[in-house]
Amino acid sequence: MFIHRRDVQIQWGDCDPANIVYYPRYFAMFDDATSVMFEAAGFSKQDIVRRYGLVGIPMVDTRAKFYIPSTYGDWITIESRIESIKRSSFDVTHKVFKGEALAIEGFETRVLVGRDPADPDKLKSAPFPEEMRAKFLGE
Repeated sequence: MFIHRRDVQIQWGDCDPANIVYYPRYFAMFDDATSVMFEAAGFSKQDIVRRYGLVGIPMVDTRAKFYIPSTYGDWITIESRIESIKRSSFDVTHKVFKGEALAIEGFETRVLVGRDPADPDKLKSAPFPEEMRAKFLGE
């Protein structure tokens, strides 16, 4: 299974007046982590648009569990992986570590989408390419 890790330093603009990370900032970090994970696996946004005719990978569901807060200047590690893949949707899990401690678990469900051949002004789900499945799930 492909796992991507990246270290992130908490910035001043990530924090609320109490000097803890304002929770929506984590969802932005998770979105970035998913994009970076795809790129690290060899599938940049430009690549998936060109090679597979996709428009993007929009999120259709998200949630998180918060255990330990982070503050300005802290370093966190975001560990991201695709847990499961269906025809066009897939589930991503992000684990945020502060040192060795699990600070947050984030969950996303995303869908691969392309243009609808019957109506190019509309989007339509697209099947998950086999080579991407093999890379992320280690099949």
